[in-house]
Amino acid sequence: MPTTRQRSFWTTKRRDVVAGYVFIAPQFAGIIAFVLIPVGLGIWFSLNEWNIFTGNLTFVGGDNYARAIADPQLPAVLGATAIFSGGVVVLNLAVGLGLAVLLNRKIRGGALFRTLFFSPVVISVVAWTLVWGFLLQDNGAINNLLLMFGVDGPNWLQQGPTAMFAVIVTQVIRSVGVNMILFLSALQGVPRELYEAARVDGASPAAVFFRITLPLISPTLLLTAIITIVGSLQAFAQVAVLTEGGPDLSTTVLVYYVFQQAFQFNDIGYGSTLALMLLSFVLVLTVVQWQLRRKWVFYED
Repeated sequence: MPTTRQRSFWTTKRRDVVAGYVFIAPQFAGIIAFVLIPVGLGIWFSLNEWNIFTGNLTFVGGDNYARAIADPQLPAVLGATAIFSGGVVVLNLAVGLGLAVLLNRKIRGGALFRTLFFSPVVISVVAWTLVWGFLLQDNGAINNLLLMFGVDGPNWLQQGPTAMFAVIVTQVIRSVGVNMILFLSALQGVPRELYEAARVDGASPAAVFFRITLPLISPTLLLTAIITIVGSLQAFAQVAVLTEGGPDLSTTVLVYYVFQQAFQFNDIGYGSTLALMLLSFVLVLTVVQWQLRRKWVFYED
């Protein structure tokens, strides 16, 4: 039989505290193993020059950071990253919201359309990109289709502007289904009586959208913006499979440049420096969006 001291020690509060730590332990272990340790190793490698063939690790201090500042290719890479991320974010949010608004009107076959638009999300990104690579070839299906209408299509993946456009559109078509579902869920939560009151007052459809719909779904808009921006900065397979960063550096986004430096040129130290730069961009953009939420995100009391 347990003693009185043992029974008094395991109070309800202590049991709840222990249970809470047990439940968060897997997540906490995952953060340590897959976030804190990799970031710490990245910082350490960025301060060293690592020859992976000989195994020699030489401390170089801030040389890799100075190299990044003087890198003549980095401005072009950052420019391509900004164009790609900006195009993906704007198109993804706009198309996702537009599709959600249309599907929210209870059109015939709405469930089928939701399935069709969401199905690319569950397809392997490499398989999806390979298919689009064949379609966008100079003699591919898209140019053959354009030729039927008398249009001589460009060599999509071998010209700078069209290559970037192709990569952006490929990414948007594959990922827009997630934002569409999130927006659709938010739209279905908007009270219908607000729309009825607006119609009685004679509000135009544009006024209803910008004064009622958009403010009430702004929390979801913030969430989708953060997810889309982070996802665009991490997009790798589309560039690697479709263009390999070309032509020249027109589609070399930062994450692909990290891969090139670290694993193609075997420069782990400089690749780690660029990876930390990418991590900094993601953190800054996320924090800025989170701070701006108080100005343009509506929360019900």
